[in-house]
Amino acid sequence: MSKVDYATLKKGGFMRQIQKDCFSLRLQTVGGALTTENLKKIAEVAETFGNGTVHLTSRQGVEIPFIQLKDIDTVKAELAEGGCRPGVCGPRVRTVTACQGCKVCPSGNIETYHIAKQLSDRYFGRELPHKFKFGVTGCQNNCLKAEENDVGIKGALTVKWLADKCIHCGVCVKACRTHAVTIADVDGRVSVNNEKCNYCGRCAKSCPTDAWDTQPAYIMSFGGTFGNTVSKGESPLPLVTSEEQLFRVADAAIQFFADHAQPGERFKFTLDRVGREMFYQKLKEAYHG
Repeated sequence: MSKVDYATLKKGGFMRQIQKDCFSLRLQTVGGALTTENLKKIAEVAETFGNGTVHLTSRQGVEIPFIQLKDIDTVKAELAEGGCRPGVCGPRVRTVTACQGCKVCPSGNIETYHIAKQLSDRYFGRELPHKFKFGVTGCQNNCLKAEENDVGIKGALTVKWLADKCIHCGVCVKACRTHAVTIADVDGRVSVNNEKCNYCGRCAKSCPTDAWDTQPAYIMSFGGTFGNTVSKGESPLPLVTSEEQLFRVADAAIQFFADHAQPGERFKFTLDRVGREMFYQKLKEAYHG
């Protein structure tokens, strides 16, 4: 009997179970999005080659447990017919997570799936010294906990008051949770204190007369972890205002990790060891293009 290459199987999403010759297959997803075609095929494979169950992972993925070693090639072929592909494990870029964003959620400030799909197309499965995670969340509600990721992206909204549309109802002031919005008693002018503003966009979204000009933007964080060590990612940059700028910064971050990390070392610990000054300089260079 030939020796089983467990490392290659794990790289391809097949993780060993306690049970002999059984594997839990992790599937590739982006932002937790699956089609009904995907779901039908996953159910079919789980019934035929597993034990009739699936597991939804903490990172919006799907795993099919109890796949037998002898069925692995057949399972991959069957899943491909339903548009499903195995995911990855080990030291490489993992599944990109995302909330539903502004396409579905009223609070969303950015098209999260659009960004997550581009991140996945650009980086998914890239070999690195250790695992590397991206998370995209649509607004300050932070449903996807952006700062827990190696690189987190949070949707923001810049706002500019439009005096000619304002009826001075005060709804924006009440909606602002950071008390950044005020209305002057003398002339009724609405002001936003940028030192208090967290770019949530609630002022503009609550306005009954659309008296705000808004532009989507991104808050990026770096070096977050959630596991044996919990660490909140840091946000050393100003708002990122374009996709081009976002991907320049993301490229710089992941390349810094590839260049400086030791095997088995998460991004946060690379920054701790190497120092953040050099990293922040690389980020600033990418930010300014």
